[in-house]
Amino acid sequence: MDRPKANGFRDLDVWQLGMSIVTDVYEITRKFPKEEMYGMVSQMRRAAVSIPSNVAEGFNRYHNREYRQFIHVALGSCGELETQFEVATNLGFIKQEQRESLLENIGHESRMLRNLAKKLVS
Repeated sequence: MDRPKANGFRDLDVWQLGMSIVTDVYEITRKFPKEEMYGMVSQMRRAAVSIPSNVAEGFNRYHNREYRQFIHVALGSCGELETQFEVATNLGFIKQEQRESLLENIGHESRMLRNLAKKLVS
């Protein structure tokens, strides 16, 4: 199948939602304990940034097969981020309401990424 119709990766809803998740992660992790700055905060931020970054990098690849690989990496980062939010909740770094909202967005992003990957089968 063909790629989704878009002039660039910025036009993709999946990239836009990924960017929104990045913003949310940065805002929430600002309130984490200072001793977590180089631990959980750094890891969560890297996982979040990885999602839209891989969508963008894949979009700019020539072959759909390569694009799919980057979409799968983004999916992996979604799973990593979900797990990190569970840990952060268990440690009392984020509230249950924040967790639910974030996990809902990550779940939506994951579904969008899976659908995109299916469309990219060569």
